[in-house]
This record gives sequence, C-alpha cells and structure tokens, in this order.
Amino acid sequence: MNLVRAELERLGARRFVQLMLVLLVLAFGVTAATTLASSHRPTAQEVFDAQQAAAAARSELERTHQLCLDRQRGVVQADDVQEYVPDNCSEVDPALMERAPVASDYLAGVFTFAEEAKPLLYFLIAFLALFGFLVGASYIGADLNSGGVVNLLLWRPRRMTVLGTKLGTLLGGTALLSVLASAAYLGTFWLIAQVAGRPGRLDGEFWGSLGANWGRGMLLVLLLTVVGFAVATLGRHTSAALGAIAGYLVVWELGARLVMEILEVVKVDRYMLSSYAAALLNGRVEFWDYRACDNGISNSCDGLYVVTWQPALVLLLGLAGALVAAAFVAFRRRDLM
Repeated sequence: MNLVRAELERLGARRFVQLMLVLLVLAFGVTAATTLASSHRPTAQEVFDAQQAAAAARSELERTHQLCLDRQRGVVQADDVQEYVPDNCSEVDPALMERAPVASDYLAGVFTFAEEAKPLLYFLIAFLALFGFLVGASYIGADLNSGGVVNLLLWRPRRMTVLGTKLGTLLGGTALLSVLASAAYLGTFWLIAQVAGRPGRLDGEFWGSLGANWGRGMLLVLLLTVVGFAVATLGRHTSAALGAIAGYLVVWELGARLVMEILEVVKVDRYMLSSYAAALLNGRVEFWDYRACDNGISNSCDGLYVVTWQPALVLLLGLAGALVAAAFVAFRRRDLM
C-alpha cells in the first residue's frame, strides 16, 4: 500500500502531468466558451419554422423515394422524370437513412445537446487518449532515464512488483481522471443547452448510444496509455514511445498505404490500426473499395466492407498485451544502471 501511495504522489507531482492537466482544462474551457458565445435559446417562432422545414425535407425524401419506385415499376417513364433519381432506390429510402431531417438541422446558431454530444465526446476521448499515451510514456521513461527506478528498487527490490504497481497506478489515475473529466465536460455542455440552446431528444436510445461510445472510448484511452507505457519501458526513454508512434504513422499509415494503393491491394484499410481504433470508438466503420469489384462482374459485387468493434477490441488488446509482456520481460532481465 505504501508503494501505491508513493507512486500516486510521484505521478501527481510530475510537471508534465500538471501541464497536461492545465492544457486539458484550457481546451475544455475554450470549447465551452465558444459554444456558449455562438449559441442562443431559440424563440417559439424559430422552433416552429425549423419544424416545418424538417417536415418539408422528410416529405421531399418520401416523394423522391416513391418516384424512384414508380420508375422501377414502369409506372413513370424515365424520360418524364425531370430531376435526379438514383438507380438504387435504397439511397433515398427514409427508412434506411441513419437519421431523418430534424428541426435542429434548421436552427442556425442554436446548440442542441442531442445532436452535438457525440462529436464533443469524440473530441474529449481524442484528448484523453493523447493525454494517456504521453503521460504513460513520460511516467516510466523519465524514471528509467534518470535512475529513479533504481532508487525505488533499493527500497522495494522486486522488479515485477515495482513495474506492475507503476502500470496499475497509471491506469487507475488515468481512468479516474477520464471519468471525472467526462462528467464535468458533458455536464457543462448539457447546462449550456439548458441555458442557451436546446437539449434535444434525450431518450433512452440516445443515452444508451452515448454511453456505449463513451465506454468504448475509455477502453481506447486506457489501451493507448498502456502502449505508451510499454514502448517507453522497452526503449528506456520517453522519446522511444514518441518515435515509435511517429514512425508507425509515417512508415505504415502513410508510406505503406501509398505503396499498397499503387500496387492496387484490395481493402487497404483493414491493414491499418487506425481503422480498428475508429471501429472501437464508433462501434463500426464502413469502407468502400472499388477494386473489390474489379473482377468483370461488378454488377453483382459490393465493394463495401465493415469493421466492427469486437474484432477491433481483440486485435488492440492483443497488441497491447504483447507489448506489456515484452516490456515486463525486458525490465526483468536488463541492466538498469
């Protein structure tokens, strides 16, 4: 217990952690202030006009869909159609659309929490993921580089216990901060919507979807925290983690992607970790690759392919687990002096 308390104090006392916390508060403060300044509470007339516009947009979609069906059945000749109608009627089927037009789409300068909560949550998770990776890398990297771990081992000469406690403390601190930041962040924007905007439709489906995104986002934050910690442990320096992530992005996500595009490799995105990170955060991501249909029978081919969060989680957990295992093995065997 004394070791855990000592590590918590060391983590909280690090200047880099304190700087990141200040930047976190500043980023959230600027976002909230900008939202508050650019939003207003709509009048009854504005809401009525927006509802009418949304109803008209939905009616137009239904009319276009019906026109498409009539053309396919031969009720209406193609030459008689004076507007664009897609060949595939599902493209304009209101029942198949992710979201039908709603009043908030036609309210200018009005913050609607139900519509903006998910993009705001993605911004929060992106910052927390960056926070976790950088803090995780610097927390162990600085100690290894400065000899702080050696001093700690003189007091508690058990390498696996020390490294495990460091990792556990880091994950616990990051998780606690993420929960508190999420509550404060989303709560602030909910209050802004009540005072200078519109809450929108906050039903059980909305909260369930937002909660699922938040939970998967927290998993992504913790996974990146572990990766930063593990790579810095293997490289014995904070810069090792920064170099590794930069090298991966440049060499693989950009360079290898470009090479595979030139070589016309099918479904390139399935080889990129960013695709699986996006799938974990969103629940699923869809990609389109025209090369998948370059087989002479393109009429019966669908170039759409999907990555869901379950295999993405398995892959990212496996990668993080392998890095942690390698870090513990290296820490146990290497000379720390």
